[in-house]
Amino acid sequence: MRIIRASEIGTFLYCQRAWKYRRKDVPSENTAEMAAGTKIHRQHGRSVVASGCFRVIAVGLLMASLLMVVIQLVGQVLG
Repeated sequence: MRIIRASEIGTFLYCQRAWKYRRKDVPSENTAEMAAGTKIHRQHGRSVVASGCFRVIAVGLLMASLLMVVIQLVGQVLG
């Protein structure tokens, strides 16, 4: 019995002809477009990771600046 994976079900639901070709190991005719799409997806993934890192850095800097303001105000009140 052959195992059916979720990606295969997704391919079938999207395009039954593509699913049939994939099962018969028919090579794709649009490999250049698929390679370009893969490249774009990788670049987008890097952008998403970078924006997450920048967000963490921004929150850290905000917390540090708030801590410095609190320390300054406490120093003025006690000083």
